Amino acid sequence: MDFLKKYGIEINNKKLLMIALTHSSYANEKHLEHYERLEYLGDSILQLIISEYLYNQKDLKEGQMSKIRASYVCEEALNVYAKDVGYEKCIKVGNGLHGIPNNTIIADVFEAILAVIYLDQGFEVCKKYVYDVVVPHIKKQESLFLDYKTIFQELIQTSQKSVVYDIETVSEDSNNPLFKASAKVNDIILGVGIGKTKKEAEQNAAKDALKKSAR
Repeated sequence: MDFLKKYGIEINNKKLLMIALTHSSYANEKHLEHYERLEYLGDSILQLIISEYLYNQKDLKEGQMSKIRASYVCEEALNVYAKDVGYEKCIKVGNGLHGIPNNTIIADVFEAILAVIYLDQGFEVCKKYVYDVVVPHIKKQESLFLDYKTIFQELIQTSQKSVVYDIETVSEDSNNPLFKASAKVNDIILGVGIGKTKKEAEQNAAKDALKKSAR
């Protein structure tokens, strides 16, 4: 529970931090609160801080800022930050997950912890934490994630068309949800993808469409 100390942060509300580390599967078994409300808040805070950082880079246009932000707040990127912070082993999940949080949960918890820092320590401490953990990756221009949706949309836009993603729920199991996405242009399916989240399914559908278009 001391993974934030290396960033000079000492959370006073330990109960709130425990909630941030508790997945709904564990919470349902133990009748506890889980992190989803905190995750919602943390997601917005992260978007704001990264948006402000990119806005202050005077040479970036709106489209560039959106593309860069998407690359550094996605699930894959959040998992990289999780390794830097080192909280994965503190996450509590239910028996159905065999005590092992998946990448989606780990990413969610990063945002939930961010919300705890904000509520407990204030915005400036929260901002410094993001600058310590996230911004160095942006400065190094590390490729943490390839945004297939953006690449595919840019390819399609050259012909003045847009991409629509249809989502189908394959599995409603809360512990192992599964979604199927179809990337469509003018009602024609160009790619199909499966993922544990809707976003992941859409990315895989775009990746499939790009792969087919390159043939």
